[in-house]
Amino acid sequence: MKPTKFFSLKWDINSNFFRRNGFPEFRISKLTLIIAFALSFVSNLFAAGESDFPPNYYDTVALLLLLIIVISLLSIIYYEGKPKVVKEKKASVLSKLSQLLTKSTPIEREKDIMFDHDFDGIKELDSKIPPWFSWLFIITIIFAAYYMIDYHIIGSGQIQYEEYAQEVKIASLEREALIKSGAFVNEETVTLLTDASGLSSGKAIFEANCIACHAADGGGIVGPNLTDDYWIHGGGIKNVFKVIKYGVVEKGMIAWQTQLNPNQMQEVSSYVLSLHGTTPAAPKAPEGEIWVEEKAE
Repeated sequence: MKPTKFFSLKWDINSNFFRRNGFPEFRISKLTLIIAFALSFVSNLFAAGESDFPPNYYDTVALLLLLIIVISLLSIIYYEGKPKVVKEKKASVLSKLSQLLTKSTPIEREKDIMFDHDFDGIKELDSKIPPWFSWLFIITIIFAAYYMIDYHIIGSGQIQYEEYAQEVKIASLEREALIKSGAFVNEETVTLLTDASGLSSGKAIFEANCIACHAADGGGIVGPNLTDDYWIHGGGIKNVFKVIKYGVVEKGMIAWQTQLNPNQMQEVSSYVLSLHGTTPAAPKAPEGEIWVEEKAE
């Protein structure tokens, strides 16, 4: 028998003989295969013919190898048949916490909490309500009682209507502040001021910034005459406000929106229009075209 045959075979000693006689199931280990291979190899040497060894040498080696094989097999049978001790795994912190919160019943103990009745083979478990759900339910009841007493009996808290009224009041105050700052005043929404206070403020702004080009009485020097019916960029409060706000760069007039707020530009625009029809000391020749304001339908 060739030695390689032992490596091509996978011996599995699970026969009915061992089962019937109470022997445990086991597999031949690699050590046993190596010993069997060595024995086969030595047997081939014994059969090769005579050698220089003593006559009893081969018998002694054969007995030793046979003893090793027997001991190996007995060891395998003993250790494979010995019951294995399975250590119980300790519960982790997460599993303990989960059990504390849910109080769930393990699957292997569900038969202990199973009702006797069933519906089409579907059975019911007498499971406990999870503690977290019970506590959540209790907290909602406590909060509902507190809310009712605080908001509807004592009245220390604001209900939704009161909160809405308070927010509307705050928004009104903020709107008034924005109106005073001129945030809503632009070339599309500006209106002509006729009150003495607004015109007085506009005159002060005009005298501080505009007389160098338009003269103190509006007759015009470098800039055009502001008292006649002729306007280069259109008359009316919206056009005048727009010219003051954005300026006329090609004519040398700066954009005053960087130095005056919307309310101040409205005041000075209204004052400029109040000069129309007055008689300046040295009026400049008319420039532009006669402008007539369109009447609103």
